[in-house]
Amino acid sequence: MVSVDNISVEFSARPLLTDVSFVVSPKDRIALVGKNGAGKSTLLKIIAGQQQPTRGVVNCQRDTTIGYLPQVMVLSDDRTVMEETETAFAHYSELEQRLERMNDEIARRTDYESDDYMQLVERYTHEQERLQMLGVQNRQADIERTLQGLGFRREDFLRPTREFSGGWRMRIELAKLLLMKPDLLLLDEPTNHLDIGSIQWLEQYCQQRANALILVSHDRAFINNVTTRTIEISCGRINDYKVKYDQYVELREERRQTQLRAYENQQREIAEARDFIERFRYKPTKSNQVQSRIKMLEKMVPVEIDEVDTSRLHLRFPPCQRSGDYPVICEDVAKTYGSHNVFSQVNLSIKRGEKVAFMGNNGEGKSTLVKCIMGEIPFDGRLTIAQNVQIGYFAQNQAQLLDGDLTVFDTIDRVASGDIRTKIRDLLGAFMFGGEESEKFVRVLSGGERSRLAMIRLLLQPVNLLILDEPTNHLDMQSKDVLKHAIQQFDGTAIIVSHDRDFLDGLVDRLYVFADGKVREHLGDLNSLLLSNQSFQNTPPLQKPQPAQPTQSAPSASDYAARKEQQKLIRRAEKQLADCEATIERLEQDIADVEARLSTPEGAADASLFQRHADLRHQLDTAMEQWEQAGEALSALS
Repeated sequence: MVSVDNISVEFSARPLLTDVSFVVSPKDRIALVGKNGAGKSTLLKIIAGQQQPTRGVVNCQRDTTIGYLPQVMVLSDDRTVMEETETAFAHYSELEQRLERMNDEIARRTDYESDDYMQLVERYTHEQERLQMLGVQNRQADIERTLQGLGFRREDFLRPTREFSGGWRMRIELAKLLLMKPDLLLLDEPTNHLDIGSIQWLEQYCQQRANALILVSHDRAFINNVTTRTIEISCGRINDYKVKYDQYVELREERRQTQLRAYENQQREIAEARDFIERFRYKPTKSNQVQSRIKMLEKMVPVEIDEVDTSRLHLRFPPCQRSGDYPVICEDVAKTYGSHNVFSQVNLSIKRGEKVAFMGNNGEGKSTLVKCIMGEIPFDGRLTIAQNVQIGYFAQNQAQLLDGDLTVFDTIDRVASGDIRTKIRDLLGAFMFGGEESEKFVRVLSGGERSRLAMIRLLLQPVNLLILDEPTNHLDMQSKDVLKHAIQQFDGTAIIVSHDRDFLDGLVDRLYVFADGKVREHLGDLNSLLLSNQSFQNTPPLQKPQPAQPTQSAPSASDYAARKEQQKLIRRAEKQLADCEATIERLEQDIADVEARLSTPEGAADASLFQRHADLRHQLDTAMEQWEQAGEALSALS
């Protein structure tokens, strides 16, 4: 469908990508991975046609459509949310007008037996089928379902887009992109501004409805649930793995160990050759052998080793005095803004040393309760902070408090103490400030870079109550691993507001769910909460695509026998569709049963269950494709 052929990209004669080639087939689900700056976003832009490579070309089959969601975009401000989203269907208007003209011509003509008339009917039928497959007739329902799935409420539909933050406007662009149903979907960090309900909805969409997909994301759970192929950019080249991300990580480590052994053998061979050259350089009897080894060294291709993974860097918070037994106690805490009730009757007690998560969709009050705990806003009820509590607080606005006249290195050097002072550059590298990046002045950093720097600074301060509001938004997977390990080793108490399921999994002891103006403790682990899926489903579930009904049938030139044969084909297609639906229901139930078993300690230790889950997922994908084909076949016959 799309082939990337020998793409190379150079910036100021410095190679970023070198001879990159791969093919994207229909229904491919590809995760594009690599360290920050490896060229992932650049490659997406090249495939989308928004940037030209230094060398190489991207070839697409005829009529292939590509949709691209960048990390940063410029949006229109003169429309409502609904009007802006409806522009996704603008390019279908020409097709609809062409169909209308053909339908008028069919209605006027009476030469039913002529070849020209039959060709006209055939063209009309083909174009109508194409329109039906795109689902344009149900556009209003699709728009509403997509906007709600991405977190918008019905009352938001008529609001001007300029009233929304950048994150919400990104959701509008994502909705438009999904409604266009491109043959290849390119998504660059699509979950950065989504809450957990919207992430799960988008996950389901990508699994069931997307065509081919290339995804760049630091959300490990999202990548694992959506993709089945992993393309890694390393040292300017790619390595293509036909497996999910977690399996790729294992295979990558095996490959790196092989590279290390090959590198060590090569270095030994080089040392031996150089030693021989030095020993016998001036002996005439050895001149041929010396020249042979010199030529060997000149022709030798150095063994490359993948970039070192710094996620194993161990970071511990500085020691701090012991806090009271219950650092935070809420008793009937409530918060309202005018007539709007954010939450009420919040009762919770957080023990010393506990790690708890605040979870829920955007707007349910998670950050508001954090601000109440910090004493930043007034509230009703009683909120007690224990004695000797020293709070370390991370929110997006913390990044604005950094001194812009300091460099990145100096910012950390001023708060580091003890053994960590000898590892500052390793620490900065783990949070994507390696090499020359550490010498940048804070004032020139982007918002995301400032947030990362504020996070590092917080990790080096002596606190016993850590409050983190969306700490992983601007971190890559290696940085998140470093942060997660540091919190796991943290002796104090932690409150974490996050939508990152992989980050929270195995990190927190208790979950508090914010929904419908209430805060309740979930009695179970994160997997059981996600499997229940009740807390975050304030939107209608993604529906399976229904076979579209023709808007108007063309006159038929067939006789009675042909119509009878047509009815037989329709009944056969209906039975095939029903069989597919029964298979899908059975597979979905089997998957649910396996996932329920995986949520138990015994199940999580059973490797065969994971393989069974993967097999069932593959069978479900195949069944969904067969079901869609059966629906299209029935639609064409009806």
